[in-house]
Amino acid sequence: MSTSQRIVLASRPTGEVQADNFRLETVDIPAISDGQLLVRNQYLSLDPYMRGRMSEGKSYAAPQALNETMIGGTVGVVLESKHPKFAVGDTVVGTLGWSEVAVSDGSMLRKVDTTHIAASAYLGAVGMPGMTAWYGLNQIMRPKAGETVVVSAASGAVGSVVGQLAKLKGCRVVGIAGGAEKCAYVVKELGFDACVDYKAGKLVAGLAAATPDGIDAIFENVGGAIFDAALARTNAFGRIALCGWIAGYNGEPTPIDNARFILTNRLSVQGFIVSEQPEFWPQGLTELGTLLATGKLKFRESVADGLASAPDAFIGLLKGRNFGKQLVKLT
Repeated sequence: MSTSQRIVLASRPTGEVQADNFRLETVDIPAISDGQLLVRNQYLSLDPYMRGRMSEGKSYAAPQALNETMIGGTVGVVLESKHPKFAVGDTVVGTLGWSEVAVSDGSMLRKVDTTHIAASAYLGAVGMPGMTAWYGLNQIMRPKAGETVVVSAASGAVGSVVGQLAKLKGCRVVGIAGGAEKCAYVVKELGFDACVDYKAGKLVAGLAAATPDGIDAIFENVGGAIFDAALARTNAFGRIALCGWIAGYNGEPTPIDNARFILTNRLSVQGFIVSEQPEFWPQGLTELGTLLATGKLKFRESVADGLASAPDAFIGLLKGRNFGKQLVKLT
């Protein structure tokens, strides 16, 4: 194999992401030097944060460069190594982007054990999404047994883990998701106490019925009207972990009419980026891995086939077409 394929950002989207914002390229596989390794990616992770990186606007990270490999989490197998810490055959997790094969210097790359945990799970429940859930819940929301926790995008890679962890802490957990099928999964499979279907047109009434004692903590993935409805149900001294703002990723207005509750209920609101909290990753990943291996943590995946399918799968992710963690299978 002397060539491989990659997808680059061809143009910056205006409004919704389009397929022609990406370009599939065939490139030569370079020879590796001392201190490098060659990785054959098995799975590519697609995540909402990538939409923000596609724009030039100021954010927590530099924009995705045009005509360069799209950023993205990966899990793969080492094909060749001149690095002392990695051997041929090792399974490694990193951020090697939308590419079939990649060269790495080993930085930001970690070996993982697939004996009891599937390789793909290291991009979901035991990866960045799982850590996002773990950190937001344990370090920001800090729920106590008996409290009510609300999770938006509850059937997704992050929200599904948040809810299960909160249930293990003895909380009443209410999800918000789009569609009856996703809500049924959240309640019947993941064990949430209730789930509100925001597509049913009764978000405010549904959330009120599901949270008779108010809301003590919110894990917010969506923003906009969903966050606004949850704010109005908060109890005094509630805690909010602000993880995502999917409702506004394409530039749509997302007004918040109930912001006054931040003051009147003395709410704590904290936005966070989990990659900025490396000191918590060893503990979090150990706990998540143990829960998954022992059957106490469930996850679901939507898997697109082949690198060429990544743009459409990513567009679908932003529209909520995925069910659980969105991956692209590359091998």
